[in-house]
Amino acid sequence: MSSVSNSSRTKIYDKAHKEPGRLMKFLNSKKVVPYIFITPFILSFAVLTLYPAIQGIVMSFQSVLPGQVTFIGLENYTKIPNATFYKALSNTTIYVVLTVFILTVVPMLAAVFLNSKVIKFKTLFRASLFIPALTSTIVGGMIFRLMFGEQDSAIANQILNFIGLESVNWRFTGWAGMFLMVILASWRWIGVNLLYYLAALQNVPNELYEASDIDGASKFQKLWYITIPQLKPIIIFVSTITIINGFRMFEESFVFWEAGSPGNIGLTVVGYIYQQGIQQNDMGFGAAVGVVLMLIIFVVSFIYLLLTGAFKKGEA
Repeated sequence: MSSVSNSSRTKIYDKAHKEPGRLMKFLNSKKVVPYIFITPFILSFAVLTLYPAIQGIVMSFQSVLPGQVTFIGLENYTKIPNATFYKALSNTTIYVVLTVFILTVVPMLAAVFLNSKVIKFKTLFRASLFIPALTSTIVGGMIFRLMFGEQDSAIANQILNFIGLESVNWRFTGWAGMFLMVILASWRWIGVNLLYYLAALQNVPNELYEASDIDGASKFQKLWYITIPQLKPIIIFVSTITIINGFRMFEESFVFWEAGSPGNIGLTVVGYIYQQGIQQNDMGFGAAVGVVLMLIIFVVSFIYLLLTGAFKKGEA
């Protein structure tokens, strides 16, 4: 009985410790394992990004009606140069310029300020600035609509009246409409960019500041000649993603003017795509505008990275 048991245990041990098959050897090889790990990303990118992008490009050459799809060549693209598109592109460009300046410079200065040794309650300030990023654009937009209402009782108009200025119809005036979109985006994203800068500041060598102290450098000289050059890679990163997100902006405009702004003062390119593709049920034309927007983002980002030296070896 004992000999049988020993034999069984030996077989079980041999089975458990036998050489792995060819398939397992192949899957465990150092050349294959990295590809296995990135396969989920490649599949999700192909299904959720690449395939819709290709379908969008194909759709831009079609007339898409319920139950009827017809190839019409470049007809959708020939309709794009019109006054409404130029207005949307103009609004988007102004929005991008303003948000790039605000969301690049203000968080950098705030991060330098919060990273200094003289500031107390740093964690409280950092958390306070980051909280808006956790808030929905819709919720934030509704709060801003109440603050910047057209009535004299709105907070913004009360402040204007207090300093002797007249009330403003915020959502019905060109410059005020742009101000609302920019201030809402800045309120939401300054905290996120602030974290990028704070993380980058931890990598600036203290020896540089100690050497500048010996040379008698002022705080402005330290900021200009040490901090900003050391932060150049993160400055380029923050400004680039702000450019891309600026051209893709839709929520800030939609939350203030759901059915369209007066005189298209708040119309953006993505809003124009939504207007034509969804509201006007012209998906082919909307797809063509989307392709043009994608090319604009690519060209602007490429030129910006080229001008900032991001492609040069050894630089940002």
